[in-house]
Amino acid sequence: MKRLTLTDVLVTVIIAVVFAIVYRLWGPVNDSLKLFPLQVNELMYGMWFIAATVAFLIIRKPGVALLAETAAASGEFIVGSQYGLEVLVYGFMQGLGAELVFALFFYRSFSLLTTSLAGAASAGGSFIMDWNRGYLFDLVNWNLILVLSFRTISGIVIAGVLAFYLVKALEKTGVTDLLRPTSKSDLETLEK
Repeated sequence: MKRLTLTDVLVTVIIAVVFAIVYRLWGPVNDSLKLFPLQVNELMYGMWFIAATVAFLIIRKPGVALLAETAAASGEFIVGSQYGLEVLVYGFMQGLGAELVFALFFYRSFSLLTTSLAGAASAGGSFIMDWNRGYLFDLVNWNLILVLSFRTISGIVIAGVLAFYLVKALEKTGVTDLLRPTSKSDLETLEK
């Protein structure tokens, strides 16, 4: 497994900056969905996990998921997150969840299943933070089940399935070839 290069880190940070802006814009969307009953907003929560999975699928190296999600959360904080400094710890925990799944597969699986599991694990990271904050204890059992189910489903669908097909679409354009050569001649060109 190759180490991260400066190019890998810079591309990861660029991906994180893009998603930091998305995350900042996503906050009011999430808040408006809180007006609906039955924890409907949790079905959109997975958007906050997508930087980790997209960055890993593009770079495909250890540490990228954690770096991307933490950097995206940092960027969200810098551009004025309504959630304050706490967003940094959430980003770290969510990125760590995804990173652990990719590590479980020795950073060699880039499948839809692996990406979906990483999205679900990111949800797990956010649950650890919510549990630590204590507000999950205020929910009645059926409401807690909705939160846990909907957020996990959202992680699977948005940070898993959507991220997987977003990167597949980028691969078809050839953009990812600059980072991951697809042929032996491409690789030889990069090594010269």
